[in-house]
Amino acid sequence: MIEILSPLSKGLMQLSGVLSIGLLLTLGFLETDVRGAVSNFRLAKKVKSALLAWIITILIFILIQIAYLLEQPISASFDLTVIRSYLTQTSIGKSYLVQLLGVLIVLLIPLKKVLSTYISLIIALIAITAPIFQSHGTSSSHHGLAIGALVIHVIALSFWVGGLFGLTQLSKAQKLIALPRFSELALWSAITVVITGAATAWTRLDSISSWQSKYGAITILKIFLAFTLIGFGALHRRWIIKSDFPSVFRLISGEIVIMFVTVFVGSWLSTVAPPTREVKSSQALLITGIQMPPAPTFSNILLAYDADGLMLGLLIIAVALYIKGVVILRKRGDTWPVGRTIAFALGISMVDFATSGGLGVYSHFAFSNHMMAHMFLGMIAPIGIVLGAPITLALRTLPQARNKDERGVRGSFIALLHSKPALVMTNPVVALAIFDGSLFTLYFTPLFGNLMQGHSGHFFMSTHFLLAGILFFQTIIGVDPAPRKVPHLVKIIIIFAAMSIHAFFSIAIMSATTLIDNGYFVLLERPWATDLLADQKLGGAIGWAMGEIPILLALIATFLQWLREDKKEAGRIDRAADRAAATGEDDDLAQYNRYLAQLNQRDISE
Repeated sequence: MIEILSPLSKGLMQLSGVLSIGLLLTLGFLETDVRGAVSNFRLAKKVKSALLAWIITILIFILIQIAYLLEQPISASFDLTVIRSYLTQTSIGKSYLVQLLGVLIVLLIPLKKVLSTYISLIIALIAITAPIFQSHGTSSSHHGLAIGALVIHVIALSFWVGGLFGLTQLSKAQKLIALPRFSELALWSAITVVITGAATAWTRLDSISSWQSKYGAITILKIFLAFTLIGFGALHRRWIIKSDFPSVFRLISGEIVIMFVTVFVGSWLSTVAPPTREVKSSQALLITGIQMPPAPTFSNILLAYDADGLMLGLLIIAVALYIKGVVILRKRGDTWPVGRTIAFALGISMVDFATSGGLGVYSHFAFSNHMMAHMFLGMIAPIGIVLGAPITLALRTLPQARNKDERGVRGSFIALLHSKPALVMTNPVVALAIFDGSLFTLYFTPLFGNLMQGHSGHFFMSTHFLLAGILFFQTIIGVDPAPRKVPHLVKIIIIFAAMSIHAFFSIAIMSATTLIDNGYFVLLERPWATDLLADQKLGGAIGWAMGEIPILLALIATFLQWLREDKKEAGRIDRAADRAAATGEDDDLAQYNRYLAQLNQRDISE
């Protein structure tokens, strides 16, 4: 009985999550707003109801899962001690606890503004993907690719399935407005679902015999359902082009049924163990999900590659959106500097090299390589991404408001750029604190060793390094519009402070007499570079050498920007003086002197 209830309850839990995400997506993206405020309060209430249902199904699944693991009746699961032990002492239980807490947070967030809806959507996506990091993908020989592809797969499927359900909750007039936007979103989601699904299947089914297993049969069924849904989507787009909206709406009911079946099949698949593979077990594979590579050489680091599916997927999406933005501008007849595109491409390439490329591979096994990857992510890649001006491109190509009262996607993005959090984050002192201050929090506490022991920890560190670097260099040398204008003198002071703090951090690493990894590198039992303390000191030296050069380049760029602005200002003054001379009027200096004379005359008369 429990064997049947386990996949059924998991299917209901995931379906509740998908529907909640779909309603949030509809409320924030498909439904029209009123100057940034949520207008459909009825839909907002439905979101809260869906979130409540999600919480209930999570609790039910946890109870059934405990009974399944203990091989006892469900009544035995109603023990608070047992529940607490499962949620706090097992890795899979911790992931469901994270999911439960995430949904509770979203439930408590008032959905009155579109921006709060976006925040709720992000937290809900984190919640629904949290258990994936403890799924079957964690035992795959392609650990990073399997987990990352599955995370993106679930997010894309949630947008697709949930968005379609959310579309049905709108009025007929709102459906007509929302359908073209949903069609575009569904197309991107469908492509993502197919690609990530293929990647996930490849990591687990690598032979004909594996496709003949139970796991393979369920996978084939899911593939069939996915292509059926893609066929529905193609019909949608054809009828949208013909503006045959009634035909589209008649398709939706059947499509929703197939989508719900797809979600349950996916839940069923997650409860079935994939076919076992003949993989040589090792301590490195158990800890990192990657076999121990050979000793690092220039060619080994340059040619090695083990895809981090999550980061690689995000990079592909970022590149696709950037290319789409450039294409939109070209179709409109507008230009976009080729240099910006090249800079962005180089920045993205550096991120891939530091996460999935050889540097990313070796960063799991040696502190020196980890520090080098850190420098690429935090110092080198952000410069290229910032000079690529992605914010400017987004502002020029994001969807406009669909009526005079709607703020829309572009308007919401502008509001976010000018929000109080953005104003605080772009303060150069705050940016510096995040950029350099977080180094001490990460490396001189047990946090570093703990984060190194899991895929989610690696992803968190990589993301933090990258975003902190983007924030800092955008504040200093960014070409995109920013919430505040920072004087060049302040920028120079901040740069010198960054150089000093970074040098102090590197020296502290080099001077350390104990390992700071909390025993992580010892557990790997690597046959090369066995002197761990010497490798740690080398990492500090690399951090010092590689960290100072980008900051020095930022200093030079700041000086050049300062000189360029002074030259522009001088040119403006000269042009104003020429115009005044041509018209017989006083120039700015003469007007200022006359103003001072008037003030002096007034003081004398008084």
